[in-house]
Amino acid sequence: MRVLLTGAAGFIGSHIRRALTDAGDEVVAVDLMLAAAHGIDAAAPEQVHRVDVRDPDALTALLRGVDAVCHQAAVVGAGVSAADAPAYASHNDLGTAVLLAAMAETGVRRLVLASSMVVYGEGRYHTADGTPAVPAPRRRDDLDRGLFDHLDPETGEPLRWSVIDEDNPLCPRSLYAASKVAQENYANAWTAVTGGTVTALRYHNVYGDGMPRDTPYSGVAAIFRSALEAGESPRVFEDGTQMRDFVHVRDIAAANLAALHRPLPGFVPLNIASGTPISIREVADLLARAHHGKPPTVTGQYRPGDVRHIVASPERASALLDFSATIAPADGLTEFATAPLRPASGTGAPQWR
Repeated sequence: MRVLLTGAAGFIGSHIRRALTDAGDEVVAVDLMLAAAHGIDAAAPEQVHRVDVRDPDALTALLRGVDAVCHQAAVVGAGVSAADAPAYASHNDLGTAVLLAAMAETGVRRLVLASSMVVYGEGRYHTADGTPAVPAPRRRDDLDRGLFDHLDPETGEPLRWSVIDEDNPLCPRSLYAASKVAQENYANAWTAVTGGTVTALRYHNVYGDGMPRDTPYSGVAAIFRSALEAGESPRVFEDGTQMRDFVHVRDIAAANLAALHRPLPGFVPLNIASGTPISIREVADLLARAHHGKPPTVTGQYRPGDVRHIVASPERASALLDFSATIAPADGLTEFATAPLRPASGTGAPQWR
């Protein structure tokens, strides 16, 4: 199979490229090599076309003879300020719209789209007796007093988290999340217009070798790693009991390979997760022990827009793609504590023009 892979030089894209090549697929690799992801003046790796997905002519030329597209190119991270909004809208949303139009023009009808757990916003909750509950936004005065959990308005007791599935409503709470929802919406509409197929893989917290070093846009695992390498304690926000699902980048690559080789009809979103919940404090503890570094510091600091708990159900991906993650977070994070990171840090949100 001949696959156009966007974002092919990135953290996740490079792993997907390797998995596709190892599986015998032919990869047409493209990447804009944004400084935000690769550092200033980074050169494109060998056999990677330096192409902007917002360039319809370049995409149309590269799509000739392609069987499927694996779209990983994106500006990532939550966004540091409102000024980052045009970069997300331009690179992520316009870029996806241009790519979909070029696919329609060239007759390519299969897309695997990199989406994210951030499309859900807050996770799923229930009361102590198991009744589903939709939490109200956390109040700043509660957060200031160290009360981080969402509370049952009837009893005042903390709400308990439940696993979230793909039918949960989408409620983006960051610039990046808003752009990911827009990408999914464009892709869903494209399937209706063209009869094509889109599998949107909603990645949960991705980590692994080759992850970018500490920037305002890095994942928390890389931020903890960077602190340990600097001889500092990883700084854990809130009380550290926030629950997440951490999935290794090699499992992410395997999920993309499965989705490309098993196209599903229409638009299908799937959680890609390990299926093993873990707290942020446990992540920091695992990394610190494996790195032989300073133990984590639980700061009690908070960011008002942060999600308290979000844990995924991976059952639908297992049923439809025959995909299950193979790397448990405890094993993968222990390996990640000493795995190589990208040599250059990113520079922040890119220019949007």
